[in-house]
Amino acid sequence: MPINSVTHLECSLCSRNYEAGKPWNLCECGGPLLVRYDLARLRQSWSLDSFAAAPDSMWRYAPALPVRQETSIVSLGEGMTPLLAAARTARRIGARDLLIKDEGLNPTGSFKARGLSCAISMCVELGIRKVAIPSAGNAASALAAYAAAAGLEAHIYMPADVPQSNFIECKAYGANVTLVDGLISDCGRIVAERAPKEGWFDVSTLKEPYRIEGKKTMGYEIAEQLGWELPHAILYPAGGGVGLIGMWKAFAEMEALGWIGAHRPKMIAVQAEGCQPVVRAFEAGAESCTFWENAATLASGLRVPKPLGDVLMLRAVRESAGTAIAICDSDLLDAGIRLASEEGIFVAPEGAACVAAAEKLLAQGFLKPDDKIVIYNTGSGLKYLEAYSTRFPRNIASDTDKLGGLITPR
Repeated sequence: MPINSVTHLECSLCSRNYEAGKPWNLCECGGPLLVRYDLARLRQSWSLDSFAAAPDSMWRYAPALPVRQETSIVSLGEGMTPLLAAARTARRIGARDLLIKDEGLNPTGSFKARGLSCAISMCVELGIRKVAIPSAGNAASALAAYAAAAGLEAHIYMPADVPQSNFIECKAYGANVTLVDGLISDCGRIVAERAPKEGWFDVSTLKEPYRIEGKKTMGYEIAEQLGWELPHAILYPAGGGVGLIGMWKAFAEMEALGWIGAHRPKMIAVQAEGCQPVVRAFEAGAESCTFWENAATLASGLRVPKPLGDVLMLRAVRESAGTAIAICDSDLLDAGIRLASEEGIFVAPEGAACVAAAEKLLAQGFLKPDDKIVIYNTGSGLKYLEAYSTRFPRNIASDTDKLGGLITPR
């Protein structure tokens, strides 16, 4: 594995620099920190030919990741998820080239595995032994799994109504779990208050610089899977939006490495109607979001009232000539069920929202029929059975029914 070329950390808002190789959370100004690399040097030592012998995981991009020692890496096989053609769905919604990047096949069933693999690996390298996170569900599962793999102490705060699968996973992995009567923002406040007193390293979304590095590998991966040609549009479910921000960072890095040109996909942030702070800010021409009061949606990963990375997300959407769009819960559930029946791909409600968004944007003319469109499904539908169960009531049938249901024995 080639050595990486980390030079420093840089504040995404004020550009202040911080020394690499030390534990950091936010900049003094409150801005998220980004890892910077000597890409000119890396370009000389890292070529596309290296991928023939690279690991079949996101760690094939290790030279552009912050972990310095290979022995620090904590991996459960995350990354290299399939890019699946959705031909029947494409025909129905008026697209010719529609692809689903299925992140639900990652460890713990979501894209969160990428970010937490990188963050926990850096905790190992920096000697951090206790970690804490607020989560709407999937990030908690991933933290619990990777902390268990690394032998770290994990403290998790989640809203009390998170999907049951997330709660059970975290307990099974041995994490310390606290359910909170509130939203992820309330959980975040508790972690922020307790972490300094308890000696926990806060791995909240964008409050440390390394989860974004793991998630940016989705950008490297989509380019590699498409022969180093980026699509015309990427639809991404944006709660915290770190994956979208990370991919935008990856595209800039790959151009500096000489692997891609200047073309960028339209980055489309998809939210739920019951919690759409990014959509509201985008439509208002604002540089940042305001808190979304009374956030409510079945897509728990989209129930983020005020994402910390709002400025970066809005910047990527606008620089790419993209857009932001909100989908109602009813439409996203219907879209998820229809995709499953058409393609055999059972996606999380967040990914399903992107399917519904693609259909709307094609109908509006924002997306063109000839565009190569990539939808990111960020989690497995199997983790959201409570949400989908509203569409499938379990009616017990009698033995007089012709087909379906449970037959009552005589």
